[in-house]
Amino acid sequence: MVEIEKAGAELVEDRRLSDVEDNPKLAANINQAHSAMYAEAIERYPNDDAIDGDLERKLVRKLDFRILPLLGICYFFYYVDKTTLSYASIFGIKDDLKLHGTQYSWLSSIFYFGWLFWAIPSNLIMQRSPPAYYLAVNIFMWGALLMAQTAVQSFGALAALRVLSGAFEAIADPAFMLITSMYYTRSEQPARISAWYVFNGVGVAGGGLIGYGIGHIKGSLASWRLEFLIVGAFCCAWGVVLFFLLPNSPTSFRGFNHEEKLLIIARMRRNQTGIEQRRIDWGQIKEAYMDYKTWMFMLLGFVANIPNGGISNFSTLVIKGLGFDTLHTALLGIPQGVLVVIWISLGAVVNNYMPKNSRTLVCALFMLPTIAGALGFLLAPEKAYVARLICFYLTGSYQASFVISLSLITSNVGGQSKKMIVSGMIWFGACIGNIAGPFFYKSNQAPSYHLGIGSLLVANCLEFGLFFVFRYVFIWENKKKQRQREEIKARGEDVALNITAFANMTDKANPNFEYVY
Repeated sequence: MVEIEKAGAELVEDRRLSDVEDNPKLAANINQAHSAMYAEAIERYPNDDAIDGDLERKLVRKLDFRILPLLGICYFFYYVDKTTLSYASIFGIKDDLKLHGTQYSWLSSIFYFGWLFWAIPSNLIMQRSPPAYYLAVNIFMWGALLMAQTAVQSFGALAALRVLSGAFEAIADPAFMLITSMYYTRSEQPARISAWYVFNGVGVAGGGLIGYGIGHIKGSLASWRLEFLIVGAFCCAWGVVLFFLLPNSPTSFRGFNHEEKLLIIARMRRNQTGIEQRRIDWGQIKEAYMDYKTWMFMLLGFVANIPNGGISNFSTLVIKGLGFDTLHTALLGIPQGVLVVIWISLGAVVNNYMPKNSRTLVCALFMLPTIAGALGFLLAPEKAYVARLICFYLTGSYQASFVISLSLITSNVGGQSKKMIVSGMIWFGACIGNIAGPFFYKSNQAPSYHLGIGSLLVANCLEFGLFFVFRYVFIWENKKKQRQREEIKARGEDVALNITAFANMTDKANPNFEYVY
């Protein structure tokens, strides 16, 4: 970053602070923590033309370097943690714990009962807390609980620990989305969400490598117990790293000077969604639950995660059922993960080069390979192992669609409390989908799991249609906003972008808000 001369900065600082004090209307409409610095940022950069493009690009690169690796590596451990049960299934956990009937499916699903119960309360606690610290503590706890699973001797003990693990993991995705929305403009968010979510695929591939390596360890502990112990220890360690390195606020971001912090804040004016507000607004919470779009997002989370609930826990069994031994099954998880990385990266690139408001179209586009793969897996001859394996790998393209759809929330919800509820509700729906997903994979249908793959196909077709519904809804809402702005102008009034940018207004209440789709 080009350093702004310290002496020059000191000369203008007193003038800026004086301007803030002399502009009570501006200060009164900044409803954020550290409001003085927000007012100073607006005075320093009164509009986007005042922001130097080269300085902004350098700032964004610095933000990318400081934030995305931390979130990405965290997401890697997050996904590996969620797939440990899948690899444990091929390392003998069913026999060791004498699991029978639907008990394995229940272990897959019960994790999400803890998540379901704690998703919304955890989001509201995060609003009241420094978000990075809260995320770090939760990551440490889910690692500790995974390590505790090493010692279980029964279905009941493992089930109880998985419920607690689900509760602590409930905050991860909403926290990543919140942090992304705090530092990146709406046009930048799809690529940045893809950048940390792509580690989901790295986690799939890494889980395969970890599983393969642990499978070769011969010791007193069973391989699945070693897996819980090793992965849990890494999660705990990364929680400590995040506690010290991940920022809680643009105003206190270590490694950024005062001018850079002001520029971080000023850039966020374009979003019109605010950045940070620790006070819970119960009116916004009511609005969130009364907004039909909140329930559409919950439905999206549900249909998008019926496939995920099955694949994350049964993918190894599906691959093993195609005729591969245990260690080769673990290795074949690697190309599956690599393809997820490719799908998500390709989705981000395509979206970046498409015209404005193409997100829902890109989401729909990347549903097509998933639908084709599910159809091919169901229709291919039973002995066509390679063809069916390729079709199974194709089903991962839905990840690109879901990742880009997350930016519809970070970009289209204003007001901090409302944002907490809506981001919680899509994962609330995701919990229900993940709970339901494994039960479509009937043990008596192994190894083909036709009902499970069929559920994936139906859910993906519904998700495909839902993206077009979202598109129509946001276009319709924008027309209503345009009429609202015209009525305000007809009355001889005007609401400047600076007045509404950090007023903690909801997307519904803010006349300057424009939905992206």
